[in-house]
Amino acid sequence: MQNKIETFLKPATSKLADNVVLKSLRDGFLIITPLILVISIFLLIGNFPIPGWSNFWMGIFGPKWLEWFSAVSNSVFSFTGLLSCFGISYAYGKNRGLVAVHASAVAIVSFLIMTPTTIGSGTHTISAVKTIYLGPNGIFLGMFTAIISVELFRFAIKKKWTIKMPSGVPPEVSESFDALLPTGFVVLIFFLVRILFSLSSFGTAYNFIYTMLQAPLKNVGNSLPSVLLYIFLASVLWCFGINGPSVTNSVWSPIFFVLQQDNLKAFQAGHALPHIYTEQFIESFSTYGGGGSVLSLIIVMLFVCKSKRIKSLGKLTIIPSIFGIGEPVIFGLPIVLNPAVAIPFVIVPVVNVLISGMAFTLHWIPYTNGVILPWTTPPIISGWLSTGSWLAAVLQLFEIILGAFIYYPFIKILDKQYLKEELTMESPVED
Repeated sequence: MQNKIETFLKPATSKLADNVVLKSLRDGFLIITPLILVISIFLLIGNFPIPGWSNFWMGIFGPKWLEWFSAVSNSVFSFTGLLSCFGISYAYGKNRGLVAVHASAVAIVSFLIMTPTTIGSGTHTISAVKTIYLGPNGIFLGMFTAIISVELFRFAIKKKWTIKMPSGVPPEVSESFDALLPTGFVVLIFFLVRILFSLSSFGTAYNFIYTMLQAPLKNVGNSLPSVLLYIFLASVLWCFGINGPSVTNSVWSPIFFVLQQDNLKAFQAGHALPHIYTEQFIESFSTYGGGGSVLSLIIVMLFVCKSKRIKSLGKLTIIPSIFGIGEPVIFGLPIVLNPAVAIPFVIVPVVNVLISGMAFTLHWIPYTNGVILPWTTPPIISGWLSTGSWLAAVLQLFEIILGAFIYYPFIKILDKQYLKEELTMESPVED
């Protein structure tokens, strides 16, 4: 039965994971992730969840100290739409065999063409760009612009709409002229598209995408059923040796990222946080120690199991798991294609999401603030920093312990089996 399921699942999930568009979306967000992580440190320092923190530093550095940190955080968080367009277009251009920097430059220009560039001020109109169009609300426009512009650019190159330079011309110059006509073609298309939208009731492509797609998808993604489906599929795929999040993130990651950016924007402005189910919620309150919330399993392996094989593996995997690396136990126990522990491996993250979702919905714990922490941040610490509340750390501790109780009867079955094998091997052989 397992072989049949694996035979059915692996081609489908591999095809999904290898889809060039979905792969480029994932790789594109990874390109800008280091920027977000570094800038998040400045945002966290400026808004550290300790009473009196701001007043303490204001007394030392003066009233402008927070403005200095805000200038750094705004340099990225106010332009996530533009940066997403850059990262995705670079990744997509590279995956399509193009000169990635040219593809990215064309995409950024196309994105700016589609961006509203006037602001009404009373009876006057001034030329300016609101950061709302370049920030979180512009992520979906950036995604679509990146994919479409690069695909148009590639189409023109395949049609050989290029200017060939003599062989003695330096490669940098030759590549620039190769991109000249394809760039002009892409710019012309987006110029015409902007005109068409300006004549419609939406006015801009931004309004069209936000109204027709981004807002509805955010509402769907920001729901308990959506997150439960996400975490269930990711866990099931792990049970067959497939990196579940690498597949499910291709679909859900853009939605969770936008929701997280909304919370971050509200957090910076001091407004009420709008969403529960953000990317930060997924990372901090669904799985502890890696896929399947294996930190709970490893605790049982260390302190309850008697098999030398399982206890030794627990000692080897506890430190990596504390920092979110679960592969050693997933493949070392193994959990892959192992019914004895595959069932709780799927159940525990689902239970964590249900409990956490209820705790946040009932406002027992503040919503996640959108400040991205390194994915290796240990639980307890991550709960406190992501919400500013010690109750979130308590929730994480409770779920880790509860997960250990759920894993216990299942891992004991495997423990007894291994222990029996070890005792058989150690007993003397009679003549």
